[in-house]
Amino acid sequence: MPNIPFDTKKSSFLQTDSEASIPAQTEADDIPPSASPQAQSESAPQSSAGTRPRVIPIDLRRTVQTDADKDRNDLLDLLESQRSKRILTGTIQGVEGGPGSNSRSVAVIYRGDYKILIPAELAVVPPEDYGGRTPAEVLHQMITRRLGAEVDYIVKGVEAEEHLAVASRLEAMRAKRSQYYSTGRDGVREGSCAEARVVSVIRAGIFIDLFGIETFVPLSELSYQRMMDAATVFQPGQRILVRVLEIMRKRPGEVDVTASVKQAGENPYEKALRKYSVGNRYVGTVSLVNTTGVFVALDGGIDCLCNYPKRGRPPRGARATVKILGINQKTNRIWGAITHIAMPR
Repeated sequence: MPNIPFDTKKSSFLQTDSEASIPAQTEADDIPPSASPQAQSESAPQSSAGTRPRVIPIDLRRTVQTDADKDRNDLLDLLESQRSKRILTGTIQGVEGGPGSNSRSVAVIYRGDYKILIPAELAVVPPEDYGGRTPAEVLHQMITRRLGAEVDYIVKGVEAEEHLAVASRLEAMRAKRSQYYSTGRDGVREGSCAEARVVSVIRAGIFIDLFGIETFVPLSELSYQRMMDAATVFQPGQRILVRVLEIMRKRPGEVDVTASVKQAGENPYEKALRKYSVGNRYVGTVSLVNTTGVFVALDGGIDCLCNYPKRGRPPRGARATVKILGINQKTNRIWGAITHIAMPR
């Protein structure tokens, strides 16, 4: 991995688009359909080492891309991003360097044959407290947890011959915030439903990228059902629907957002509770056992709270028959008693 310079004024790596070398178009002029077979044969270069034969198109212009076409288009995209600050999107497919090595941590994104390097300092928002660890260790862990995440970036420099580029995710996030959290009519508003990207998952919840803002969604806002570990449902790279609960504008350019996954959809309790009636028995699966009692997941995505059965605490995943003792439509609560447990095999 190259030693990435960070001084954009002095670095030869961060060159302008006019300085980067663009591969020559080897197939710039497709053979017109009016050309005779003999003329086509005479004009087409012979296939040999170091040369590529000209492609004969079906229509007036060739639509199928060669590897050279794709390579050139990828380079043009990178140069356009560098020149005009156009936002590109890719998936973090690797993390290189970091603690224990001689180089900084970088996130790796591939665009065709081009390797995009995003230094950790330009990839993640640093925390306010490093918890006694070094910034390098914390940033390395943060980008490692974002492996597989879909992120935006803006190219800062291109080395065409080496098929390398350096980029900044934080700059792309600032551009997204400026666009979507403006005061215009099309901006993000409190109460809006929007697509978000899952960028990191821990047991207690998920981190999402919501138009240039990373925010944490805790377990309590992920589902109306009890959830013990967010990683059982979510993973980096997912696109999910969220509802924006609050937007806090601290100062120009700085915005905080709180969001909810569960509130973006219909509350299943309002509909599912109508399926059940007090005094009758229904089957479900033990989803959680804690000091409150035993939660049994019933059909429709709701949990019935039950007391501990006399035979002892049932394990998670066990099939349970529940007798419904009460339903409160206003508070969306249902409770009952376990009458039978089928232990999992």
